[in-house]
Amino acid sequence: MTQEAERILEEAKRLSPLDRAQLLENLYQSFDSDENTTINKAWGLEVEERLTAYKSGELKSVSADTVFERLNK
Repeated sequence: MTQEAERILEEAKRLSPLDRAQLLENLYQSFDSDENTTINKAWGLEVEERLTAYKSGELKSVSADTVFERLNK
C-alpha cells in the first residue's frame, strides 16, 4: 500500500465500528461498475429461480460430502 493508503487506514481504524462498517460498505460498492451491477442482478435472479425450484421439489439438493467426493475423483 502507498503511504497515503496506510495513513487513511490508520485514521479509519480510529472510527467507531459502525462508521468503519459503513466506510467498508461504501468502498466495496465503489468497485461496482454497470457491468458488475448487471451481473449481480442476473445472479440474484438465478438464485431466486433455483430457490423456488428447490422449494417446489423441482430441484434436489446434494450434500457437501457428495460434491467434494465427486470433485476428488
